Amino acid sequence: MTLPPVRKAIVLSPRQSINEAFEAILRHNFDDLLNWIPVAYSREDIEGVHQSRVALRRLRSAVSAFRKAIPRTITDPWNEEMRWVAGEFGPTRDLDVFIAEGLEEVKGKIPMPEGEKRVRELAFQHQDAAYARLHTLIDSDRYKTFVTHFDQWIRVHGWFQVDMPSETRAYLGTGIVRYAKRVLSKRMCVVLATGASLETMSDTELHQLRIECKKLRYATEFFAALFDSKSMTEFSAQLKEVQGLLGTLNDVAVMPHLLDGLLEGEKDPNVLHYAGALIGWRSYQSADIRKQLVAPWKVFSRTASPWQKR
Repeated sequence: MTLPPVRKAIVLSPRQSINEAFEAILRHNFDDLLNWIPVAYSREDIEGVHQSRVALRRLRSAVSAFRKAIPRTITDPWNEEMRWVAGEFGPTRDLDVFIAEGLEEVKGKIPMPEGEKRVRELAFQHQDAAYARLHTLIDSDRYKTFVTHFDQWIRVHGWFQVDMPSETRAYLGTGIVRYAKRVLSKRMCVVLATGASLETMSDTELHQLRIECKKLRYATEFFAALFDSKSMTEFSAQLKEVQGLLGTLNDVAVMPHLLDGLLEGEKDPNVLHYAGALIGWRSYQSADIRKQLVAPWKVFSRTASPWQKR
C-alpha cells in the first residue's frame, strides 16, 4: 500500500469568515483521517495509527478552537464520537511506540536475553490484540455511521443549519483574522502559565504542559496562513522542539503502566528483572531529557507572538 502524501498546510485567506475557515479546517483534517485509516487497518506502517490519531486530535482541537463561535450543544455530539474513536486508537499507538522505540532502542544492550525475549513476545502479542480491536472498531456500524454523517455535516455546514440565535449566526459571518488572534493569544497564555515552573514540574504536570503545547501547535497550524509566514514557521519550529521533548518524557512516564499490563500474572524472575532494568534505563534518559528541555523552553517562552505583528 502506498502511504498518503505528506500533509499540506491549511491555506486560509484573511478574507474568509469564521464560518468558512471552520469548514476548511474540518475538511482538511477529516480528509487526512480518511487517507490514513486504510494504512492503520492494513498494519503496513505504524504511521497509519499515528497519523489517524493525530487527525482525530486536530479535529477535536478545531472544535475546541471555535467554541466561542459555535455553541457546544452543536459540536459536542461529534466531539464525543471523535473522542471514542481516538480512545480506541490510543492503546495501539502506545504499543507501537513501546516496541519501535522503547524496546528497539535497548535491544541487546541489557544483558538479560531471556527476559528481553519474553518481554518482546508479550509486547507483540498485545500489539496483535490491539490491532484486532482496531479492526473491529473500523468495521463497526457506529464508526461507519460517524464517518458518513460527519462528512455530510461538513459538506452542508451543518453547524450553520441548526436553529441558533441571530447574533451567533451573524458572528460566524465576520472575519477570521481577529478571531484567530484571540484563540492563539489565549492558548499561548495557557501554555506559558502551565510551564511557568518547568524545572520542578512533576510527570503529571509535564503531561499537561504537553497537552497545552499540542493545542497551541494545532492552532498555529490552522491559522498560519493568516500571518507572516517566516515568523509563524520559526515560532512553530520552537514549539515543536519543546513538544517533542515533552513527548519523549511522556513515553517514559507511561512505560511502567504499560509494562504492568503486559506482565500481569508473570512470575518469571528473568522477565521481571528485565522489566525493572528497562524502566531504569528509560528513567535515566528521562533525567537527561529534562535537562535538555530547559534551554528550548526558555527560547520559546521569550519569543514574541507572531500573530500580534499583523
